[in-house]
Amino acid sequence: MFKRTLTVLLVALFVLAPLAVFAGGQQEGGQAGGGMASDVDYTDNPWTDGQDLSGTTVNIFGAFVDQDASRFNAAMVPFEEATGIDVVYEGSGDFETLITVRAEGGSPPDIAAFPQPGLAADLVNGGYVYDMADWLGMDWLNEHYNSAWTDLAEIGGIQAGVWYRASVKSLVWYNMPAFEKEGYEIPETWDELLALSDQMVADGYTPWSIGIESSGATGWVATDWIEDIMLRIHPPEVYDAWVAGELPFDSPEVKEAINYMTEIWFNPDYVLGGREGIVLTPFGDAPTPLTVDPPAALMHRQASFITAFLPQEGAEVGDTIGFFYLPPIDPDMGRPVLGAGDMLSAMQDRPEVRAAMRYLSTGQSTRGWLEQGGFVSPHSDTPLDWYPTVTDRGIAEILQNATTFRFDASDLMPGPVGAGTFWTEITAYVNDENADLDQLLQNIDASWPNQ
Repeated sequence: MFKRTLTVLLVALFVLAPLAVFAGGQQEGGQAGGGMASDVDYTDNPWTDGQDLSGTTVNIFGAFVDQDASRFNAAMVPFEEATGIDVVYEGSGDFETLITVRAEGGSPPDIAAFPQPGLAADLVNGGYVYDMADWLGMDWLNEHYNSAWTDLAEIGGIQAGVWYRASVKSLVWYNMPAFEKEGYEIPETWDELLALSDQMVADGYTPWSIGIESSGATGWVATDWIEDIMLRIHPPEVYDAWVAGELPFDSPEVKEAINYMTEIWFNPDYVLGGREGIVLTPFGDAPTPLTVDPPAALMHRQASFITAFLPQEGAEVGDTIGFFYLPPIDPDMGRPVLGAGDMLSAMQDRPEVRAAMRYLSTGQSTRGWLEQGGFVSPHSDTPLDWYPTVTDRGIAEILQNATTFRFDASDLMPGPVGAGTFWTEITAYVNDENADLDQLLQNIDASWPNQ
């Protein structure tokens, strides 16, 4: 298991000149990826190192599905037009299982998009992933990423990939008309957040909507809350030790974080449907109560990606739905941000794959998705004015202004823990008011590999 030492995230952003889009026409010979003849000089672009790679194909396999897959494909169009390389993306909800099967079966994709670095670590250790420090060089990577991200990509002694999408998790979404009607102010501290919840109850509202059902991944919402709270009550070194398995789950530090969470979760006046509702409500449905008229709940803590799950009617972000930063608890911990991201790793070595990885390591590669909304770029060369809405820019600024940034702990922990017992045992604790927390935390510790 690897341990990360991360620093303040994101330096001042600067603008990278947009990728030139080349005019098409008729030319005898060279074929573009789509098979149409063209007069494009495919050697005149920053990605292919002067090679004509038109007519080649790069396969990318990841967990982006549905709308996310469409937006990723749109973001790859400028690269395809500039290089003549055909990028074929395949998304699957079973990516975490299938990527290992494919790698071990001898048919890995050209590039894999990992939502969990811990999973990538398994394949790095198996020798399936190429080193981007060799392919791109650290000078190039440091030009396009803050050291927090290159530190995270250092797995098994190599730069195991390039970061493509970031997710800011330390957010609370709220019903704006109700806040305006009642004169509620955005809380700046945890105590103010609890006082606001009490005031909402007194005014006849249910403060919170929470849902953790997520099929085989049920429970990850709870782990996110605990991780966010850990960063707000302990120094980042404590968080790092926990991620590395050096601080057990059955420790006062982790129990304290869980107690802060249950101060909200286990208050029947605070949460729509109570504890039973938390366990039975799909995470994607949990923000919907904020959008109905009158609202069934007023607040929902979830990552920036949740906007993609809002209903099409009654949920206009910036008009009826707003957000604020999850307030600090201990002022000495500053304004930490919990986040996650998608790392793209090369699993085949061909010139066109190297060209694609170079493109994906730049902010330009995200523009086609970013401008559609609901996307945060981890690249330091992505200017704020590319973000299409005040909401998107506000989320990006929260990431930029973080005094501490840490990646989702469960995504960094070994799979049997982070995507296993941490989810299941915390779900059991929420589901059963008679559950023994000490025993459940000991169960998590016992599942840690080599312990």
